[in-house]
Amino acid sequence: MEAPPAAFCLCCFLVAALAFQAEGEMYTSLQNVRQAIDVERKLIDYLRMYIDSEQQRLEDIKRFHARVSDLHSELYKGPAAATANPLVAFTLVKRLHSEWLNVVYSNEAQENVQNLRSRYKEEEAHLPKVEDLRGAAKGLMRLQDVYSLQVSSLVEGRFQRASGGGVVDVCSPAVSVSLSGDDCFLVGKVAYEQEDYYHSVQWLEESVRLFRGAAGEWSPENEGTLEDALDHLAFSHFKTGNVSYALSLSHELLHHDPMNGRVLQNIEKYEKLLGSAGPTGERSLRRPGSSSLTTRDTYERLCLTQGSQPMHFENPGLFCDLFTNNHSPALLLQPVRREVLSLQPHVELYHDFITDAEADDIKRLAQPGLKRSVVAAGEKQETADYRISKSAWLKGSESSTVGRLDQRISVVTGLNVMHPYAEFLQVVNYGIGGHYEPHFDHATSPTSPVFKLRTGNRMATFMIYLSSVEAGGSTAFIYANFSAPVVEKAAIFWWNLRRNGQGDEDTLHAGCPVLIGDKWVANKWIHESGQEFERRCSLNPEE
Repeated sequence: MEAPPAAFCLCCFLVAALAFQAEGEMYTSLQNVRQAIDVERKLIDYLRMYIDSEQQRLEDIKRFHARVSDLHSELYKGPAAATANPLVAFTLVKRLHSEWLNVVYSNEAQENVQNLRSRYKEEEAHLPKVEDLRGAAKGLMRLQDVYSLQVSSLVEGRFQRASGGGVVDVCSPAVSVSLSGDDCFLVGKVAYEQEDYYHSVQWLEESVRLFRGAAGEWSPENEGTLEDALDHLAFSHFKTGNVSYALSLSHELLHHDPMNGRVLQNIEKYEKLLGSAGPTGERSLRRPGSSSLTTRDTYERLCLTQGSQPMHFENPGLFCDLFTNNHSPALLLQPVRREVLSLQPHVELYHDFITDAEADDIKRLAQPGLKRSVVAAGEKQETADYRISKSAWLKGSESSTVGRLDQRISVVTGLNVMHPYAEFLQVVNYGIGGHYEPHFDHATSPTSPVFKLRTGNRMATFMIYLSSVEAGGSTAFIYANFSAPVVEKAAIFWWNLRRNGQGDEDTLHAGCPVLIGDKWVANKWIHESGQEFERRCSLNPEE
């Protein structure tokens, strides 16, 4: 069977972006996506200027048309009378020789569009790259999977999942948009190009439905057409084993494109397959398994609950209190509101750890330095699809906001957080469907970059929530079987290592995909060295 050709002209705003070879990273940070709004505002202004120029050009042509039409309806009623007057004859000859030529071969239209293209080119460096489009599409599919969202609902701007024979709202965003047939085609095409037919079938089905509803009406901004969507959908169904439906779609495509030899060949092969194997019923789509994420089911279940695990939080050992950390002088007059979320691993949440002004200041300081977040890969670090965000590292003096946060972290934890006994503050902003799949914060390999500080492994994690989100973004502890929702201005703390220095496997955790919202966090990783008298070893070597 022949697949649809892979090379397609990308939608209009991405054509020029192909010239840039650098990987797109806009989709990995909502801060960058927000900045793109300003770029589009400029493009809107440029397009308005172009429309105004074109309207003026057309008004001039209409005026010429009206003038000449009036001459023919009034002055030229009698041919002899018109040509008898030498002035009339002269203007006729002159008009036919030069005026019509100037109108028909005017460069004004070309100049107008060239001005628009020149202004567009000025903004080209700030436009999304092809990789951004693919990354955004993958983000939608990730949200679809993790939160069990129905594609048919997403297309209408609703976030719903099937439940008990009906549908329930996963969340109700304050602002939403519906998707077009072309939007769905692009998402389906990204899945198709990865040979991910589970997703391509669902998104292309919606694309075909919407294109059919538009009755073939073409829009200049679209990349895809009904024929394109049918072509990709037919082959996707064939690859999932639904040959009969692939044949039906191919016949529909042939109706629109009767001379398409490739489709004719596919129809012939589909008919042979059905003839030799007999009729086959429609097969249900099955989501492919994941060899790289063995804890996928638990991870997605915890993300879907968004921090709501009644059985876990009914543990009588869990409690809330006003914490002074053994009567620390800095906390006696203003204790911290502490909530113990888990006993194993030991996880604590500190409410109102940071003020709004401090959070805004941290985000402001981090923005210029935001770069694509990386993960450890042996002795090196590299980007990965299982971590979609941007991060920046902030150093701080005692008088700065960062310095004051360091002091506060030290008071609450009782640990030495000065460099190099702790890493600099890492500020993270998540992207479209931004997430960080299950991982350990502590190093699990002796060659890990974590050991470059020469102060041991990451003993503890202190994470501050700098923003709130409408939905998603929970921190899920996989083996501990609970998730903690994002609590704005709060901080969460846990020990990565046991007292004997061994990694605590129960700290395997993940940053769930952000469904709705702009998630910012700040991480402080505290190392072993410098904490010898703050967290002593136990007499039990297994502890």
